[in-house]
Amino acid sequence: MKFLGIIPARYASTRFPGKPLADISGKPMIQKVYEQASKALEQVWVATDDFRIEECVKSFGGKVIMTSPDHQSGTDRIAEAALKITEKLNSQFDVVINIQGDEPFIQPEQISSLKNCFSCPSTEIATLIKKISNSDEISDANKVKVVVNKDQRALYFSRSPIPFVRGEEKENWINKQSFFKHIGMYAYRYKALMEVTKLEQSPLELSESLEQLRWLENGYIIQTDTTKHESIGIDTPEDLERVKQMGLL
Repeated sequence: MKFLGIIPARYASTRFPGKPLADISGKPMIQKVYEQASKALEQVWVATDDFRIEECVKSFGGKVIMTSPDHQSGTDRIAEAALKITEKLNSQFDVVINIQGDEPFIQPEQISSLKNCFSCPSTEIATLIKKISNSDEISDANKVKVVVNKDQRALYFSRSPIPFVRGEEKENWINKQSFFKHIGMYAYRYKALMEVTKLEQSPLELSESLEQLRWLENGYIIQTDTTKHESIGIDTPEDLERVKQMGLL
């Protein structure tokens, strides 16, 4: 099975302009992400709409493809990139993995977990989940929760606490039920990626502002795997300072 890793990277971030070029231990953030992803994948590309990021990637010997500046989501950007890379290499890929460009601490094991999800032929989309150990996260609307079936296929994603534990005080829920949060990495079968980018926004997606609900509403199977690694994204300059204070840089 052939896997293609794509890192969408925009320069014009409202909260952190130039974020992919931010210094992480002496290297641009995009380079750190690229190097981590390359430990688990043979083919890794950066998809960008900005010449400064393009030049940066070329400077450290990475592979980069230019995409339209008009995409509304990273999913749309990687779909365009996948088409262009397939044409450029004259090669077909079975699975495309969307690697967040603002997570320089991504672990190769996480990418390997996503790859393993596709050993099941019915898997169309795969993503990661992590067991919640801090009860405050259950009610945090910024932490997306997920419930899965016995085969670890996603049933629903929500910003609300799910499942609801009837007859128990909320502070005791974590002792009565297992809760999982979503770690926002996705992998798609090539065909599924091209299909989901053509779907119109759905009612549940608009309600929760979660793109993956559009896929569930349209009947796509989202396979999950559990990771022990925390997601550490850098969305703002303050986030960068925070990880420095955590001793991660």
